[in-house]
Amino acid sequence: MGWAIAVHGGAGDISRSLPHDRRQPREEALRHCLQIGVEALESNLPPLDVVELVVRELENIPHFNAGRGSVLTSEGTVEMEASIMDGNTMRCGAVSGLTTVVNAVSLARLVMEKTPHIYLAFDGAEQFAREQGVEIVDSSHFITPENVERLKLAKEANRVQIDYNAQPIQNDTKKEKPCANGDSQIGTVGCVAVDSHGNLASATSTGGLVNKMSGRIGDTPVIGAGTYANELCAVSATGKGESIIRGTVARDVAALMEFKGLSLKEAADCVVHERTPKGTVGLIAVSAAGEVVMSFNTTGMFRGFATEDGYSEVAIWSDAQVE
Repeated sequence: MGWAIAVHGGAGDISRSLPHDRRQPREEALRHCLQIGVEALESNLPPLDVVELVVRELENIPHFNAGRGSVLTSEGTVEMEASIMDGNTMRCGAVSGLTTVVNAVSLARLVMEKTPHIYLAFDGAEQFAREQGVEIVDSSHFITPENVERLKLAKEANRVQIDYNAQPIQNDTKKEKPCANGDSQIGTVGCVAVDSHGNLASATSTGGLVNKMSGRIGDTPVIGAGTYANELCAVSATGKGESIIRGTVARDVAALMEFKGLSLKEAADCVVHERTPKGTVGLIAVSAAGEVVMSFNTTGMFRGFATEDGYSEVAIWSDAQVE
């Protein structure tokens, strides 16, 4: 048994024609964040600290749909959400509807540690952030030209856009307008980690869907759907939030291990490939024994992992490792 870590940057219909200048920044970002996590685990930082540290860094990189890169609602605003969970204690925290908080994942952890609650949202979460002295900025900080353009395209096609999906939910009376370069969206971020003692943690962060209704909440902050950790495994999911919530995806992986005695891989593959609609979900997971699984039923998932024995990988599609 040894430490292990995995990260993701979203799953969806990721075209193999995605240009190099669109792939490379995400690949480099995943490698960079993976290395941060590896160094933290090698320094014996607790997994809960590791996943927060890594997801904070991912939130600060505008190439993903979280923090600085969060996509826009139908009103042209950001509503960020995140959650974090410790496997040993099963303590967890979650936030939604954030418009000014730089690092949603850290506010989720403060909800876990500084309140009697698990989940705070919208005005209450923003007020709590101010009380705790976390870094806040004007909401215009999160509204990037790229995401303004994504919203414009989504509105023109009368659609709600999920991670990397080339054929999003849309009104049948309107024809889909393709996005340039096959780069129709950017992805939710997540991290799972286990230390050499079998302690586990998970964290996930997102800006949600392009052109989502204001007030919509996805799977990311829902414990047991987008994020879960216990003494057996830690899971972070990405994809179509409504499907992930219906399937209680993250919890089901742990439940299959707990009640049916499945291995991490068997449990993850069962949830992703047998119990969730095709094209809707991807997940990363680690077990207390240091196993790593990255499973998805979409075209691809930006992902990476590293283990104590020195093996590491960053990949997008099922049959191709990123060079």
